[in-house]
Amino acid sequence: MPGKRSAGLLVYRRRSGACEVFLVHPGGPFWQSRDLGAWSVPKGELTPDEDPLDAARREFVEETGVEMSGDFLSLVPIRQPGGKTIDAWAVEGDCDPTTIKSNTFAAEWPPRSGHVREFPEVDRAAWFVIDEARERITKGQRGFLDQLRVLLGGDSGRKTRE
Repeated sequence: MPGKRSAGLLVYRRRSGACEVFLVHPGGPFWQSRDLGAWSVPKGELTPDEDPLDAARREFVEETGVEMSGDFLSLVPIRQPGGKTIDAWAVEGDCDPTTIKSNTFAAEWPPRSGHVREFPEVDRAAWFVIDEARERITKGQRGFLDQLRVLLGGDSGRKTRE
């Protein structure tokens, strides 16, 4: 039986002489105080028989409220330490991270309290130059940043002086 699969979009833009990537921070109490190594490409699980790119675009909308279009560049899928495989596409685009609107999920909180609360799937989003994104993104997704750098011709991902 094949393992679980997720699909997502690695949105990038060029600003001030550097490439920036758009990452999201997971919502909910477990992630609330975590920062470095907690951010992610907007992504989610595929439904049975769903086209992976369609799933990636759907998940981006569900997690941000933003529809992304453009030239989607396929990245090599990455198998996560837990066994899940993530398919991802890089696409040049832009959006305002302060205006994202995420779907929610229900969870019992505090644990074993019997109280079920709603939490956003994503509690915030931000643009990061690639070097900073490497510190913030989950370890299992860093390979997507490396692939993007190669696709963009070795863009360093560092801010340059103006």
